[in-house]
Amino acid sequence: MQPDEKSDLRALALFRDMDVAAFDLLIAGAEATDFPAMTDVIREGDPARHLHIVLSGGIELYSRWNGRETSMDRLDPSASFIVAATIHNGPYLLSARTIGPSRVARMRSEDVRAAFAHDSSFARAVVGELALAYRSSIKNSKNLKLRSSVERLANYVLRVHQETGATAFDLTMEKRQLASLLGMTPENISRAIRALRSNGAIFDGARIRITDPDALRMLARPNPLIDDQAI
Repeated sequence: MQPDEKSDLRALALFRDMDVAAFDLLIAGAEATDFPAMTDVIREGDPARHLHIVLSGGIELYSRWNGRETSMDRLDPSASFIVAATIHNGPYLLSARTIGPSRVARMRSEDVRAAFAHDSSFARAVVGELALAYRSSIKNSKNLKLRSSVERLANYVLRVHQETGATAFDLTMEKRQLASLLGMTPENISRAIRALRSNGAIFDGARIRITDPDALRMLARPNPLIDDQAI
C-alpha cells in the first residue's frame, strides 16, 4: 500500500480518531489490490476475512438466489464494506464486484476486531458506521414499501438533479441495474420512464433531461426521513 493511500485511510471517519499505535498496527497487515472491471471482490456466504475500503473506481453490492440476481448498493471511493460481517465474524451476506477498474484496500478481520476491542475511539467510529448503515437500510425499506415504482424513479432522478445541480445528466449504470436497485423489473422501469415524460423528466437512452423540476418534485414528494442520507 502506498504512503498516500495510508494517509487517505487515516483521514476517513472510521480511522481518524484511532490511537496512532493502534492504527499503525492495523494498517501494517493491510494490502491494496487492483481489480479489473466486473470482478468479484467478495462472494456471499464466504467467511468475512477482510474489511474492504474502496480506494478508486466503484463497487456494486449484489445478491443471487434461485436463479435471480438483485443489486443492493453501489459504493464510491472511501466507502467501506462489509463492516458488520467483519465485526460479527459471520459470513458475507452480499457479494461485491467492481463496476470498473478499481483499487481496494483490505484489512484482516482479526486485526479489525482486535482494534475494536482495544481502541475505544475506533470502537465508537465502528458503531457510528453500523448505525448509519442500519438507518440507510430502514430508509431503503421505506422507499421500496411506501412508494410506487414511478415515485421511486422520480425520487432517484430528483436526487441526482439536486446533488449535481444539472438539468441534464447521464445514468452512471445500465437501466437494468437501476431497476434492480429500485426494486423494479425492466418492464416496470420502462413504464415508469414513460410516466415521467409528463412529470418533468425525459429519458433519451442513458441521458436524462429535467424539463420541469416543480412537476418532478410534486410527483416525487421527497421526504427527509426517507431520502436525506445525512440524518
